[in-house]
Amino acid sequence: MTQSDALVVKKLYTERLTTYRRFISFFRSRDALRILLERTGLLRPNLRILDAGAGFGTATFALLDAFRHRHIHPETIDGFDLTPAMLARFRAELDSRGISQVRVKQADVLALDQQLPSSWTKYDLIVSASMLEYVARPELSRALLALGARLEGHGTLLVVITRKNWVTKVLIEWWWQATGYSRRELRETFAAAGFRDLVFSRFPFRYFWQNFSNHVVVAKRRAGDD
Repeated sequence: MTQSDALVVKKLYTERLTTYRRFISFFRSRDALRILLERTGLLRPNLRILDAGAGFGTATFALLDAFRHRHIHPETIDGFDLTPAMLARFRAELDSRGISQVRVKQADVLALDQQLPSSWTKYDLIVSASMLEYVARPELSRALLALGARLEGHGTLLVVITRKNWVTKVLIEWWWQATGYSRRELRETFAAAGFRDLVFSRFPFRYFWQNFSNHVVVAKRRAGDD
């Protein structure tokens, strides 16, 4: 992100942190993600996982709950986010739940090489839920490239990103200053970033409202891009 874009996002999610937490809770996003992750077939023992745009931990806690439900254990879960206030809330919940295996850093998705440890790479699974819509549209391909560079050769990127429609135009794009995308736009952008085998998945029917507002994209890098 440009410095001005980053400042806008930080300010928005610092000032509206509690509101956003209620928003996520109202739409049962953590539960929806947990069931989605359990049904993807991507979870197995000893995975190295990165939560890209972790916020206050919605995807990470969904992952931990999914692993617990399946009686398996990941090797590593790392997470980064741009906004210190979000990360402070995330760390507080990790501490309150006695969770010590999750590592969290502040970073901009467009500056990962400068802001994340060099060891934060070769992930089997990267999950990015409701983060990439805050990257400026012309920079989305660059952000996807940055995430793809941190995948193991066989690794998978799972993205939840705002769907473009009349409801999200008001509820997400206007209120939360995010960008909605069509399926065609995402296909083109993922392809430009070197991803193959693009699959558009869906949340389970019990969380049908999530499908109205979000795309779920599961992607792998093209052979030879390691």
